Amino acid sequence: MQSDRRTFLKLCGLAGLGVAVPLRFPLPTRAEAPNDPYEGPYYVVLNASGGWDTTYLMDPKGANGINRLYREGDILTRGAHRYAPTARHIQGGLSNEDFYAQFGNELLVFNGLDYSVNNHAPGARYMATGKLDSMAYPTFAALVAVCQGPACPLSFLTFGNYSATGNLVAMSRVPYVTSLRGLANADAVNGNERQPYHDAFALDRIEQALAADVQVRAAQPRLPRAEHADNMLFAAQVNSKALQRVTPYIPREIPRERLAQQADIALASFKAGVCVSANLTIGQFDSHANNDVDQMRLIPEFLAGIRYLVRRAEDLRIRDRLVIIVQSEMGRTPSYNAGNGKDHWSIGSIMFLGRGIRGNRVLGATDERQFHVPVNPQTLVCDRQNGVRVRPEHIHTALRELAGISDHAFSRRFPLGVAANEMLRGLWG
Repeated sequence: MQSDRRTFLKLCGLAGLGVAVPLRFPLPTRAEAPNDPYEGPYYVVLNASGGWDTTYLMDPKGANGINRLYREGDILTRGAHRYAPTARHIQGGLSNEDFYAQFGNELLVFNGLDYSVNNHAPGARYMATGKLDSMAYPTFAALVAVCQGPACPLSFLTFGNYSATGNLVAMSRVPYVTSLRGLANADAVNGNERQPYHDAFALDRIEQALAADVQVRAAQPRLPRAEHADNMLFAAQVNSKALQRVTPYIPREIPRERLAQQADIALASFKAGVCVSANLTIGQFDSHANNDVDQMRLIPEFLAGIRYLVRRAEDLRIRDRLVIIVQSEMGRTPSYNAGNGKDHWSIGSIMFLGRGIRGNRVLGATDERQFHVPVNPQTLVCDRQNGVRVRPEHIHTALRELAGISDHAFSRRFPLGVAANEMLRGLWG
């Protein structure tokens, strides 16, 4: 018997098949099957992985040798925003001038965020979760996914960077648009919706038979492992049907840009109602050598990706349901090293736009040496004497409030420890 079991498992492995075993995160049961599409809000976290130079974007510094591309008198303004002039220094992508002209009225910027560390791994974890001293906490994107759409087939999409789930929700990775097409049409030959393995009536009969079988089994005493396996089988069938809704929203032409490809996958999944949140990322911002060249290549690419995300969301008529968070795990030093690069700096900025966020605002600040300036959490104005050092946990506490999940059982399982008198009142306006 043991020999037969080992042979069976070996054959499963050779065939690329998995054997159902209990997992630590909850899977949808029949009662939770995703029959109805999730209709928003949708949450997108964009990561400039490696550490962006905020003086070349939303926190310009034109003195003290902090940058080598512009001077104090060159700094531009639009509404409440001050930003670095970059149009003359970029080879492609989107300049700061065009970015603020298009999105300044919607954009909320927070400068002087205290990352508290200047190493990549803890910094990325801190920015993603709001918790520095634990590796068990879920990212905000994962937390909001499980709180608002746990039964969605692709509830939490991630394309890299720190993506821990706290064992609350499955982490979905769909690397290419063609991969999404294959997932959406898993019941068709090579993902071609015009060549289904079964006719629609046959799939309906299979689903009816499976549902009836689950009902019969539910009335019988079973081991937890067997019950879990049945739930997985039923959820897989129903999820496969739900994923078919993605097909009409998959673009036929695949863009070349990194963020645009990720955005297309996320937005098609949002529009189909099978996804709540997505973690998008591009890397190489760690500009220890040739800082100015690297940042002027990457920041415009990053901003162009944001523009693509918003415009494509407009095409799909879901822009008004998007919440967009734009961040990095650290900043760059206010001085250059011997290689014309900048090293890690534990002070930086974060940006937001979208549903429920009042734009054309800049909160927080850094001083002339690019050090953090404390903020009064009640008034959100800079207060060097009585303010607090705003850290990622303050931002994440406010994000949970924005999403309406502060009191959710899963949020309470992962407290952030921000005292009531330190909460950022009115951050979203």
